[in-house]
Amino acid sequence: MTTSTHLMRQKRFLPLMVTQFFNAFNDNLFKTALVLFVVYSVYNDEAKESVFSALSTGIFILPFVILSALAGQLADTNDKAMIIRRVKLFEIFWASLGALGLFMAWQGIMVHTVAIPLLLFVVFLAAAQSTFLAPIKYSILPQHLKPDEVLPGTGLVEAGTYIAILTGTILAGFIRVEHAMIGIIITAFIGYFVSRWVPEAPPQGDHEMHYPVLEPWLEKTPRGAARIVGFVPMVMWDQLVMSWKLVFDTKANREIWYAILAISFFWTIGAVLFIQFPPLAKNQLMASKEVASLFLVIFSIGIAIGSVGINALLKGEVSARHSPISVVFMGVFIVGFYLVCRAWPADASNELLAVQDWILEPLAIPLSLMLLGIATAGGMFVVPLYAFLTTRCEHDAASRTIAANNIVNSLAMVVGSVMAVLLTLVGLPTAEQLLLAAAMSVFSAWLGWKLFTAEKEARERAERPAHNDDDRPKAEAAE
Repeated sequence: MTTSTHLMRQKRFLPLMVTQFFNAFNDNLFKTALVLFVVYSVYNDEAKESVFSALSTGIFILPFVILSALAGQLADTNDKAMIIRRVKLFEIFWASLGALGLFMAWQGIMVHTVAIPLLLFVVFLAAAQSTFLAPIKYSILPQHLKPDEVLPGTGLVEAGTYIAILTGTILAGFIRVEHAMIGIIITAFIGYFVSRWVPEAPPQGDHEMHYPVLEPWLEKTPRGAARIVGFVPMVMWDQLVMSWKLVFDTKANREIWYAILAISFFWTIGAVLFIQFPPLAKNQLMASKEVASLFLVIFSIGIAIGSVGINALLKGEVSARHSPISVVFMGVFIVGFYLVCRAWPADASNELLAVQDWILEPLAIPLSLMLLGIATAGGMFVVPLYAFLTTRCEHDAASRTIAANNIVNSLAMVVGSVMAVLLTLVGLPTAEQLLLAAAMSVFSAWLGWKLFTAEKEARERAERPAHNDDDRPKAEAAE
């Protein structure tokens, strides 16, 4: 029995993985249904479609920037299983609100003035929920798993997440919007009930919640209008200060810092690609929303394959040795994907192709294989890096380390989203923007190499004292 198969039978792991599965599934069912509905049923302009896709991505990223520090503190100072259950209860609220927004957009009720702003607000709420779960889904693993189970467990969580993304994306592209609005509510209830089976994970260490800006301000500010008006801005400023300190503290460990930077550039590439998929499918490839959904599905399958494949290659060892070459191959596949898109024949009829017609196109198979290659190489690149974050830090700081990673990741993704919007506004075609992602792969490979170098140096430092102790008796005997 393999370690992965063994873990899937354990109560200390399976409920967590299933909870994370339903969380990722619901996020993507809602967000993909929203983006595809707006791109294909509301707008009819490539620039507006790209801007909306980038805007929804940016809003989804924002909570990770402003709330990750708080999420990390909460996870390290409270029972992680308790936080999971409370956050999953909150999911029922945002899912109900999202279903209302989808209903209004579907029925044409105040689409631009109320429905779309409400849906974007729900995107923010869904992302806030994921922000509070993100530090836990990896940092809880060393608490419940043995040392040789952490990498397989990380791979399974990552693979399960992308299978959930795949499933949610498939449904969002192939079912009607009225069915999607019912699905997100049902999934929210299922996810909450499964989360109640996650074993307790009490805090490790004696950390306490700390608010470096808010607490002194509350002491100095008397009760009254000034305190009421200034409370929210001071809370926001406090979170930014904590975020900066959290990120700065991680720089002390070179392995963790390079892992964070490499993961960040990976997700920047992913953000650019995901932003471009719907408008690229509609305007360049003349494909229906089901084909746009199929692109996201292929991407998710590739990530899952890469996540499991790298675990088999490393045989449970946490190492970045294959990361540089993996992301180089990712860049090569992106260039190949771009070349196939450019060679795609124009359709004079301007009719969108259904899936069954699109897959019969001569270049459909090469395009799909290039996309699968991008995602598989990406999965092989990123999974060991997440394992670095939880195995190279202090046990009582794992959640804060993941939170610091989420902050830097989010900032990098925001930069990628803004770049995509600006390039669209200056008139650069969607397909050409793929080359931006390919160029970022080169820098990611360099970061992967720096991480592997830091890994080797850390291993040598760890082995050096043992060698010196062994040699000392020999030297004394020779004297």
